[in-house]
Amino acid sequence: MENLLLKIKNRSARISIIGLGYVGLPLTMEFYKSGFTVIGIDVDKGKVESLKKGESYVQDVKNEDIINSIKNGKFIPSTDFSLLKEADTVSICVPTPLRKTRDPDISYIVSAASEIKKYLHKGQLIVLESTTYPGTTDEVLLPNLESGGLKVGVDFYLAFSPERVDPGNKRYNTKNTPKIIGGVTSECTLVAKYLYEQSIDVVIPVSSTKCAEMVKLLENTYRAVNIGLVNEIAIMCDRLGINVWEVIDAAATKPFGFMPFYPGPGLGGHCIPIDPLYLSWKLKTLNYTARFIELASEINTSMPLYVVSKVSDALNEKKKSINGSSILLLGVTYKRNINDLRESPALDIIKLLKNKGAEISFHDPYVASIHEADGVKKVELNEQVLHIADCVVVVTDHSNFDYPWIVKHSKLIVDTRNATKGIKVGREKIVKL
Repeated sequence: MENLLLKIKNRSARISIIGLGYVGLPLTMEFYKSGFTVIGIDVDKGKVESLKKGESYVQDVKNEDIINSIKNGKFIPSTDFSLLKEADTVSICVPTPLRKTRDPDISYIVSAASEIKKYLHKGQLIVLESTTYPGTTDEVLLPNLESGGLKVGVDFYLAFSPERVDPGNKRYNTKNTPKIIGGVTSECTLVAKYLYEQSIDVVIPVSSTKCAEMVKLLENTYRAVNIGLVNEIAIMCDRLGINVWEVIDAAATKPFGFMPFYPGPGLGGHCIPIDPLYLSWKLKTLNYTARFIELASEINTSMPLYVVSKVSDALNEKKKSINGSSILLLGVTYKRNINDLRESPALDIIKLLKNKGAEISFHDPYVASIHEADGVKKVELNEQVLHIADCVVVVTDHSNFDYPWIVKHSKLIVDTRNATKGIKVGREKIVKL
């Protein structure tokens, strides 16, 4: 252990990151900026080739950093897992999606573990960062890695550290967001903590890998449940003829005991819609039903359908049907000011509207095309496009949209984000959740 700690201290340790996506690539750059040489491995040849050209596909990572890191030989992007034999530490940052049956798909983790096992050597540190259910590190990774004869805490070190990436966040990034570390043994925690302290401002150790895994699920379950609550409140307010946005703003003036959450067209991104279901699935194996999680998921996943019902009602007031109407979606990413389409509610809204016969187009300054939506084309935002549309649906409230101008030139707007707040027009022109 002392040898590895010394190598980390003097920056001679070679860092390896498996998975160069929204988590792995920013982490790679932080280790690089701290003076380490980083081996980045990804099975996507396209990503590796882009990086070799100095082109970043992650919004929060600058091309300049990629170019400089490769030019001076401190970043080695590759698809070759045999480079792991040169690595002193390995951080696993691979996707963990849900299957259609809503149970965890940890095949990417298992595949990464199998590759690591081939090149695992004494003194090596392995850290899983991919979000998963409590027990994955101890029950899946550990047996796989120890099957070769090396002993955890003695010959190699294994820990879990949940990623806390928030794409597009201008205030918090990989470096200044506190990092949770939980090792299989105390030695594992110590080594992993020391590594991440070289690049992350604050590192917080916890007692076990299960605790660290649960921390991440609690964080996103907290958000999912509260968003589910406020989405249901929005539906209630609609039935009662009350402006939900006014209610939330007024409640938020209370200086204690209340934190505002806001309704929307549904949850998106890789974390909040998915992570709580990892916990729910795990508890089902223990004969326990995570009722809050299941109910919140039911409400949140129904919001795209609710948005479509608002569009239908709004068009009906104009003596039109969805079938044959021209509908323009403004913003299709899962949240404002980013280029991430993962799990975006816009995809479900598009599918539902298409099934009802709508003619759909979209405009999003961060998205060139939507591969998941055949026949739905991007249009330039101008007066003519707005005027032609029978209904404009604000799905994602990007800050660079000129909302007063959009309202002025649109016939009908369904605003799912309260982006048109403060713009004075009749209720017949702007419909909100």
